[in-house]
Amino acid sequence: MAAGTGPRRFVFATGNAGKRRELARILADCEILSLGDFPGLVLPEEGDDYAANALAKAEAVLAATGVASLGDDSGVEVDALGGRPGVHSARYGGPGLDDRGRCDRLLAELASVPDPRTARFVCVAACALPDGRRKTVRGECEGTIVRAARGEGGFGYDPIFVPNGERSTWAELPESEKDRLSHRGQAFRALLRWIDDPAR
Repeated sequence: MAAGTGPRRFVFATGNAGKRRELARILADCEILSLGDFPGLVLPEEGDDYAANALAKAEAVLAATGVASLGDDSGVEVDALGGRPGVHSARYGGPGLDDRGRCDRLLAELASVPDPRTARFVCVAACALPDGRRKTVRGECEGTIVRAARGEGGFGYDPIFVPNGERSTWAELPESEKDRLSHRGQAFRALLRWIDDPAR
């Protein structure tokens, strides 16, 4: 990605190491800091709206650091479950579950649902800039939920989601291919274009 005219140093409002690594690849010409670089910084509690959650995180980090800040909120929406777990994906099944446990819980809930189990990944990316500008951008990737986890890459629900047009789960795809197709890649690339050219 060619360097633009906007800021190129951001704090990403996440404690999720997988998300941070992914964003560092997606915005490869930017310096991406995270909560680990600012001990003691606490994010606001999450609510029921992707955009509000993402922007609240970015604004909290900007207020604490004074550095241009990025936030995101994302989830997997399964049609057979009426869009669940959706905005609650990171907390699906309760605080005692890790990524694999949440995948297993979702697969168990879908066990009686016939194929194709259609779903989408959603990401809303937000920025809060020191000059007062704010923006949110939504990215989506349609696909299906497989019957059993496959692949060792990625994080979250990556091992059980196959994007449309592919046969591999996110966890089986090369990182570069996931970044090109993913909801997070779409949202943050669009957000950076806006940062560079707010008239877009």
